[in-house]
Amino acid sequence: MDFSNYLGMDPHMLVGLVNTELRNHSESLEDLLKTHDIELGDLETKLGEAGYEYMPEQKQFR
Repeated sequence: MDFSNYLGMDPHMLVGLVNTELRNHSESLEDLLKTHDIELGDLETKLGEAGYEYMPEQKQFR
């Protein structure tokens, strides 16, 4: 998955891609961030503006 333009993506599309990546290819959010060179603050801001927040118990943004 190419997340190089994640800040330019529609947040509703991005949340689906991030959650799919978390479910299928990453051991944790930290692993996803490191693998794809994503800044946690930027991702949380982008998804937070659309009402999503990370739920560690479910290992996904909701």
